[in-house]
Parts: sequence; structure tokens; C-alpha cells
Amino acid sequence: MKDSTKCLHSGYKPENAGPGAMPIYQSTTFRYESTQAIADLFDLKTDTPFYSRLGNPTCGFVEQKIAALEGGVGAMLTSSGQAATLTAILTIAKAGDHILCSSTVYGGTFNLMAVTFKRMGIDVTFFEQSETDEQVEAKIKPNTKAIFGETLANPALTIFDIERFANIAHKHEIPLIIDNTFATPILCKPFDFGADIVVHSTTKYFDGHAVQVGGVVVDSGKFDWAKSSKFPEFVTPDESYHGLVYTQTFGKLAFIVKARVQIMRDLG
Repeated sequence: MKDSTKCLHSGYKPENAGPGAMPIYQSTTFRYESTQAIADLFDLKTDTPFYSRLGNPTCGFVEQKIAALEGGVGAMLTSSGQAATLTAILTIAKAGDHILCSSTVYGGTFNLMAVTFKRMGIDVTFFEQSETDEQVEAKIKPNTKAIFGETLANPALTIFDIERFANIAHKHEIPLIIDNTFATPILCKPFDFGADIVVHSTTKYFDGHAVQVGGVVVDSGKFDWAKSSKFPEFVTPDESYHGLVYTQTFGKLAFIVKARVQIMRDLG
């Protein structure tokens, strides 16, 4: 399908005699006929909805639509663009880790990186896009977990060379995270240029008429978390899910599942 068709038809697929318009499911919880079915949900053996903090059918339709537009394997909606950026970073970084970030990102993102992450024990170094590859690489540390940039910076409108910084990131076994809010997947698809994770403030062009604040994290499914030596939490047991290993259980969906069932579960 072309993008204009995906905008209309990706995500929600009506059943026979079902409503043509995407339904709005106004429910916090969902009913099942057995306690075993509920147990399977909590053990991540099934992916049907059970509590709207983690996922709701209406949100699921929208997530599938945005993932299709971006060319990703999965997506997760958040309450705002700031929450999307926070979630994307916290899925892969913890206290003691380091992030490399473009200096010309959105002001809210800059403050999140420079101030709030510092309070959480995550160090952030900023770089200028005019720097050489060698200068940028010199700022990458053994504990660096990602490079972050913005397709078109808000409000500076500087253009981020996605392919260049993707190559630098992958050389050091870390993902490139791109804020694609201003470009949208209609004008630019960062995954085509090597980005691994995309975030959006859906408040801007996805909404388009200034009535809904929101955000989304999109996973390309292309970064090999098992191959990189920097992400042991993806390849070792998660005791909060009875020893589940994300890369073994979910494969290319490891990142977006971990974002949902760990970060969204705990932080909301």
C-alpha cells in the first residue's frame, strides 16, 4: 500500500459486518473466561489486552498504523512526545550509562537530556553536527548506549544526517534514535537511512488540529540486541517475568516489548 492508503487502512481491519470506522474502546480492563487466560497474559504468553495502561485495542490500531507508515515492526503510544523520548532511553539505559545527543534537538528534549537524566544518573554529552566523524566518535564512551538526533530540529530546522550518524552508532554497537516529529513518516522514513528507533510527538502533525497531546515509540526491529555486547538486559533473564529473555522470546520485537512490559508497566 502507498502511504495515503496506509493512513486510511493500516492497523484497523474490520471483521465481516464490523464497523468501518475504528472503534473507541472505553474500558480499563477486559474480561476472560478463565484464570489461566489471565495468568498467560501476565506471563506474556499471549498479547491480547488486559489493562489499558499497557495497551488498549484502540491504541493498538493506531500503533499498528504508525508502525506501518514508518516501516517498523511495532510501536507503543505514550501520553506525550516527552514520554516517548523518556521511554525509548530508559528501555536501554540506566544509572551509570551515557547517551550522545545532538545539540540542536527540541528544547524540552535538551532539558530532559541535560538536567533530568543527570538527576537519574544517566550522563549525556552533546555534539555539533558540524563535527567530524572522529570528533563525534571521541565522545562515545564504553557505557554509551545510544546516539539521539532529530530529523528536522524543533525549532531550528537543522537537518540531521541520519545515515552518517547511523554508521557511527553501529560501528560502536549502539542504536541510533531519531525524533521524526517535524518530518513525519510521510516526508522522511529514518529506518530507510539506518535509524533503529523512532519517536514522535503525535501532538504535532499526527494530530494536525491541536486537540490531542501524545507520543509514540517505533521499533525498526533491525538492531541486533543479542549481537551487541552493551545490552545484557536483553539477553539475560528478567526476574520480574520469571526469567524471560527478551531476545529469545520476542526476536525482532525485543525492544518494543521491553519498552511496554517493563517501562510502561512500571512508570505508566
